[in-house]
Amino acid sequence: MIVLLTDFGDSEYVGVMRGVILSLSPTSQIVDLTHSVPPQSVREGAWILLQDYKYFPHGSIFVAVIDPGVGTDRDAVMVRTSNYVFIGPDNGLIYSACQDDGIVSTSRLVVGLSASYTFHGRDVFARAGALLDAGREEEIEQAPKDGLSSVLEFHREGRTGEVVRIDRFGNIVTNLVPMSGGSLSKTKYVLRTPGTSKDLTLFNTYAEGPKDGLFLVVGSYGTLEITSQNRPASSLLNLKVGDRLDLE
Repeated sequence: MIVLLTDFGDSEYVGVMRGVILSLSPTSQIVDLTHSVPPQSVREGAWILLQDYKYFPHGSIFVAVIDPGVGTDRDAVMVRTSNYVFIGPDNGLIYSACQDDGIVSTSRLVVGLSASYTFHGRDVFARAGALLDAGREEEIEQAPKDGLSSVLEFHREGRTGEVVRIDRFGNIVTNLVPMSGGSLSKTKYVLRTPGTSKDLTLFNTYAEGPKDGLFLVVGSYGTLEITSQNRPASSLLNLKVGDRLDLE
């Protein structure tokens, strides 16, 4: 199984990657994790990959392409972990997921002279994933590499964390878990960001929250989300992915 994650949206770039994979490995099963990551948002893509990879069968090959440095001297890599394989740019995108599952080996993919400077997703990453899935790894040009060069970690210290995702509904997803004893409905929290302090109440479901204003839920990742019933929470708070905040 090959799992795709990109920031390509509804474009031909996704289709041609699938075409390359099926040309080299006609029996490959391809699953689209998401292609709706905001353009060049490596941090948001890394969070999605970290949270979701473990729901796929062991042995799955993740081809992840959010690559603002495409064509530069950043490495293209293939990483074997305890249960999976991750293929993509060495720019932090796959770092957290690989670390979480346990890195077994890392290799640098050789970028051929015929590869496009602007589309390694098609010419390097999709190709490597297809050959690996087809049992043709000997055809992948690669060299050993001493781990990943780009480290991307999510800040969490005490009750200070960060915004890790703003989903398509405008929910502001944080990496902060509920406080001990603070996961019950109607629990009161205080949100603090630079220049902002707001009282927010936690509810079990979106429907239980107030019709107007902001409130909290515990999202499917087990972390606190700032949300609103009638409009995107992101339109009510000036927060973006990577911003730090306190919830206590």
